[in-house]
Amino acid sequence: MIEDQIPETTLINSIIGQGTRFTGEFNLNGLLRVDGDFSGTIKTKGKVLIGSNGRVECTMHAGTVVIGGIVKGDIFSSEKVIILSTGIMIGNITSPRLIIEEGVQFNGQCRIVRSKKKVEQKADTQVKDTIGNDSSNHTVDNAVTIPN
Repeated sequence: MIEDQIPETTLINSIIGQGTRFTGEFNLNGLLRVDGDFSGTIKTKGKVLIGSNGRVECTMHAGTVVIGGIVKGDIFSSEKVIILSTGIMIGNITSPRLIIEEGVQFNGQCRIVRSKKKVEQKADTQVKDTIGNDSSNHTVDNAVTIPN
């Protein structure tokens, strides 16, 4: 299923395998596949693939994110987020494009923004908000709230 989303020419240069637990900050160039458990922060301009057995609790900054497992946290994508039918997303998504298959469980908010710069601004705004600044003055392009 997730394999259908990966072009054959794509090199997976980082893997958190099934049965593996990793906590921390993961900075990389390229593609990360998570089939185990990860907690922390992921930063890449490339792709992040969460396999059907993958469980992630983190803030994610990536180009493209494909979710086949469980993600709890916030995603800031500069390209697109794809949630497969086996995916569960608990948290907020900021991205120019969102693709959700039938059967997905999604609890959170989605902000569709027009450009990569806007995604970075939303990520910066969230960081500032968590340290005490008021977010009521921020605007959101094409805000969509998904009901519980």
